[in-house]
Amino acid sequence: MNFNTLSVIGLGYIGLPTAAVYAARGISVVGVDINPHTIETINRGAVHIVEPDLENIVQHAVSAGKLRAVGQPVAADAFMIAVPTPFRDGYQPDLSAVKAAANAIAPVLKAGDLVVLESTSPVGTTEQMADWLAQARPDLRFPQQAGEAADVMIAYCPERVLPGKVMVELIKNDRVIGGMTPSCSRRACELYNLIIEGECVVTNARTAEMCKLTENSFRDVNIAFANELSLICAEQQINVWELIKLANRHPRVNILQPGPGVGGHCIAIDPWFIVAQNPQQARLIRTAREVNNSKPAWVIEQVKKMLADCLTETNQRPSEVTIACFGLAFKPDIDDLRESPAMTIAEQIACWHQGAMMVVEPNIATLPSGLKERAELVTVQQAIDNADILVMLVDHAEFCGLDVGTLASRRLIDTKGIWR
Repeated sequence: MNFNTLSVIGLGYIGLPTAAVYAARGISVVGVDINPHTIETINRGAVHIVEPDLENIVQHAVSAGKLRAVGQPVAADAFMIAVPTPFRDGYQPDLSAVKAAANAIAPVLKAGDLVVLESTSPVGTTEQMADWLAQARPDLRFPQQAGEAADVMIAYCPERVLPGKVMVELIKNDRVIGGMTPSCSRRACELYNLIIEGECVVTNARTAEMCKLTENSFRDVNIAFANELSLICAEQQINVWELIKLANRHPRVNILQPGPGVGGHCIAIDPWFIVAQNPQQARLIRTAREVNNSKPAWVIEQVKKMLADCLTETNQRPSEVTIACFGLAFKPDIDDLRESPAMTIAEQIACWHQGAMMVVEPNIATLPSGLKERAELVTVQQAIDNADILVMLVDHAEFCGLDVGTLASRRLIDTKGIWR
């Protein structure tokens, strides 16, 4: 059975690029989102997120009539759900968006359809989604009820792309396909093989869910080691970046680089899904999360110390000192502020600092609401010319290209080691 129409539920950092790639391959794609601005923007061939090459592909797909955005699902041959899965208080997974998406597509489901969940989710979410669909459509048979004889196929396939390289990695990377039955897996592979050059690696849904969580927890633990090392080196008056460079000359050592914390909708959240379901066993994973979560507070303490030194040396009042934060995004060269430690640091500095606050973030046009009333969005040169304290938080390309020699005499807090 061919896939003539694909519906992508959630047109964010994963959903929109996915929809655009399928549309570029000639599939008729209907994107669904609850945000009217997102719908309007896409339907005029523009994009609401920063991702290299995305806007050109969206523009051509919309012009060719292969991509459109709507507010409610319509009938399709396959449905991809790519909605947020944040956590609630106590780091408990919040699956309300997945449930809302399942309930939204249920009325338009028909026999022969495929439903794929891409949202990063706790183990068992795909089965839970199947139950929600079965409750909404008792006239259809689902895999948990009918096995291979199901009317609707259901699978889990986690995204595993890097922001800034999404349009390449959507095509090049292998995909883990976790169907609720072998037939579900085969059908999902048929869908992904329309666009990917990598391999579809088949497993079951629960293993696929855990695979995604494992990948990001592994990265989180390794980053936590680097961040904890940076705290120790600060106490010992050792340059952590030089130390890591030396240690990495060992043929079996590959320490990552420290930073102001860990952000984004994956690494900063996914490990908590494992901890929530396995609180007694996930001791290392929990500790890594706690180490990375604590790093912004440590950075803020360094800013306070430098401010105190500045006041002592210059006899200025706190209200006369200007602090500039370089970067708000959770990683370089994107506009994504989700769970960003840089954003947390900037907001907290703006709350307690009595003087002027500047923010340099070349990937956004306006400051988010948490900073808009308390800080000014400026250029790199404005910050260098006017700020007394420069706080490097995100190693955007624009910052890495600065002449370090001109900054040698400035009061710097460099959490990324690019201005050494």
